[in-house]
Amino acid sequence: QVQLVESGGGLVQAGGSLRLSCAASGRTFSAYHLGWFRQAPGKEREFVGRISRIGGYTLYADSAKGRFTISRDNAKNAMYLQMNSLKPEDTAVYYCAASRFLGTVQDTYDYWGQGTQVTVSS
Repeated sequence: QVQLVESGGGLVQAGGSLRLSCAASGRTFSAYHLGWFRQAPGKEREFVGRISRIGGYTLYADSAKGRFTISRDNAKNAMYLQMNSLKPEDTAVYYCAASRFLGTVQDTYDYWGQGTQVTVSS
């Protein structure tokens, strides 16, 4: 089992940057593929990007391509989301998630963090 805790959210002006972290407990962290999702007010939770358990292969939603970068450090049981050139429409609660399978669909993911709020002001 994996427990996930996000941190690093906050208030930032448009065009700014934030780095989110996802800390995991459990000795099998490296066995899981990891993903980032977000949920804006009044909207469904959506896929942001994911990283494979081995090799660190990444895939991003179109909204994140070229601005967001996902990385992981299996030695530290951590994953990161570097967000640059932030826009007001990036405002959302951001969640990290872990899955035994590589995918972009929420149902693929077995474990979720509690989320961290990101607010981008215009």
